[in-house]
Amino acid sequence: MITVLEVIKKTADFLASKGVDASRLNAETLVGHALNLTRMKLYLQFERKLTEEELEIIRPLVRRRSQREPLQYILGHVDFSGLKIKVDKRALIPRPETEFLIEKIKDKLSSKSPLRILDLGTGSGAIALALAKCFSEANVTAIDASQDALALTSENIQSLGFSDRVKPLFSTWYDAVRPTSDFDLIISNPPYLTLLEVNQAMPEVNKHEPLSALIADDNGLKDIKIIISQAKKYLAPHGIVALETGENQHEAIKAIASSCGFTQFSSEKDLASKDRYVFISI
Repeated sequence: MITVLEVIKKTADFLASKGVDASRLNAETLVGHALNLTRMKLYLQFERKLTEEELEIIRPLVRRRSQREPLQYILGHVDFSGLKIKVDKRALIPRPETEFLIEKIKDKLSSKSPLRILDLGTGSGAIALALAKCFSEANVTAIDASQDALALTSENIQSLGFSDRVKPLFSTWYDAVRPTSDFDLIISNPPYLTLLEVNQAMPEVNKHEPLSALIADDNGLKDIKIIISQAKKYLAPHGIVALETGENQHEAIKAIASSCGFTQFSSEKDLASKDRYVFISI
């Protein structure tokens, strides 16, 4: 019989041979998940012999990771702004860059909490739910053009108990939104990568995550242009538009915003000091 530690070592070596970064951490995470153990409890059981039944649970998880399926999809969830968000292939995996956008929004709107929020391209619903958690009086409309992604959003809304304040809506950007001009915040992490950029990305991204949520025409700017060009019809006075973007797009986005009548524009950096976020207002 093989021990927990031996399985971890063999798994780490196997994953490394398949090009998986941080293979030891991945191995520990997968084995712990299969055995329903935290990493700390896993360490305390390194010498425990595994049964064949336990190995049968571990093997398909390792096989999936060796095929470069994202670890988050295999685990089935990700921690995002203090929430346990269900994730699978129906939507992009929420990333730390997007979590940092939530922190920036909290800082910018700390003196005047938004009451109505529009999340365009909600995916798993992570942004919408994180903002509903941050702003307890806010009502959030979470939009996506993918029925599959919106079903995942709805599952997260229900499981996290936000069905009273977060409403999913099937729509291609603003198409199904009534132009009431009263959203205090319009926020989006839209597709902003080019096909070349996605092709150069890791297999976890270009082989497993939904490409429609990653790639935009016009050098990655097509959807950003749509969002900005129509935003004024839906934005409350003194409301803001917040976007996560590509790091080399900010000059172009500033020109788009200016041509659409927005007078306030700020560009801010992510945790890696790359230009990542833009905030636009009238």
